Amino acid sequence: MFTAMLKPAYDAFYRSFLQLVERNLVPDFLLRRGIRFLLRTKCLFHFKNTEDRLKHEMEFVEDLRRRPVAEQTKAANEQHYEVPTEFYLECLGKHLKYSCCLYSKPGMTLDEAEREMLQNYGRRMKIMNRQNILELGCGWGSLSLWMAQMYPLSKITSVSNSTTQKEFIDARAKELGLTNLTIITADMVTFEAPEAGNYDRIVSIEMFEHMKNYDKLFERCTRWLKSGGLMFIHIFVHKDTPYHFEEESEDDWMSKYFFTGGTMPSDRLFCFFAKGLHLKQQWRVNGNHYYKTCEHWLQNLDRSYRKGKAKAILEKTYGKEQSVKWYVYWRLFFLSCAEMFNYDNGEGKGNEWYISHYLFEKP
Repeated sequence: MFTAMLKPAYDAFYRSFLQLVERNLVPDFLLRRGIRFLLRTKCLFHFKNTEDRLKHEMEFVEDLRRRPVAEQTKAANEQHYEVPTEFYLECLGKHLKYSCCLYSKPGMTLDEAEREMLQNYGRRMKIMNRQNILELGCGWGSLSLWMAQMYPLSKITSVSNSTTQKEFIDARAKELGLTNLTIITADMVTFEAPEAGNYDRIVSIEMFEHMKNYDKLFERCTRWLKSGGLMFIHIFVHKDTPYHFEEESEDDWMSKYFFTGGTMPSDRLFCFFAKGLHLKQQWRVNGNHYYKTCEHWLQNLDRSYRKGKAKAILEKTYGKEQSVKWYVYWRLFFLSCAEMFNYDNGEGKGNEWYISHYLFEKP
C-alpha cells in the first residue's frame, strides 16, 4: 500500500491513532472513514487484467488444498466463543443469532430479522419432519433450537468448538422441553460425524469462513450425507476475490483480534471443491442486510454499556484496566463489519461483500 520509505511513518501514525481509539477519544464518523479507507486500500484487490485476477483465484485454491482443514482454532475460540454468553445476551437478538439476519421490509427489529432469516433457511434447505440433520458450527443455538422446535420429529445434531455454547444450548433446550437436539463439542479439524452416511441434511451458517482446506471438508460432508441428501451453506463472501485474514502489518487489526486464521471466500470458491456434490441452487443476500444486523448489535452494546451491564461483563472478562479498550474493540468490530457490508463500489451499497447461500445435493 505504501512505499518502503513511507511505511515506517504510516505505522507510527497508526500506532498513535490506535492509542486514541483505545481510550474512546475518536468519534464514530472518523472511525467509519478510517475503516472505509482500509477497505479501499487493503481489501480491494486491483489487477491489470482479467487473466491476473483468475490467476490469483486459482493460486488461492491450490494454497487452500495444501493447508489443514482449519488453522488457529484455539485463537478463534478465545476471540469470540469463550467470551461470556452474558455479553452476547446484551448484544444479539432474542434468538442469539450471531450471523447475518434478513430485513425483508423496512423498520424491522433485530428479533424480527433473526426470525425471518431462520425461516428463510428452513425453506431453502427444504427441512421437514423425520429428517436426520447435522449442523456444523451452531453458535448459541439459534438455528439448532429453532429446528428442534419447528420439526419435533426430526433429529438434530449440532457441533460447536465452545464448551460455553454447549452449556448454554443444553440449558435452553431443557427449558423448552426439547429431546431431539444433541450438542457435540469438537474441533472441526478432527471431527467425524457420529452417523456418517445417514444425514438427510447438513447445514452450516458462517462456519466455513473459519476453515481452510475445503477439499477435505467437502469430502467429509459428502461422506456424511446419505444419497439424495442436501447440504445448505450460508457464508459471507467477496464478489470475486478470495483472501486470507493475516496479520502482516500494524493495521491488520481485524486479523489480529477478531478473525485470526479466517478466510474471505469469493462467491464461486466452493465450486472448485464440491467434487462429490451437485450445486443445486445458489442465492445471494445483499450486504445491506448484514450492515443493518451489525448496526443493531452496536446499538444494543452501547445501550447496555450505558446501563452498566456490558461494562460490568467486560470488566470481569478483561479486567478493569482493559475494559474501556475492549469496549472500544467490540464497537470497532461491529463498525468494521457494518462498513464492509455496506461498502459502495459504484454499483450500489452491499454488492462488494455480501452473503451467499448454496444448496448442494449428493447424487
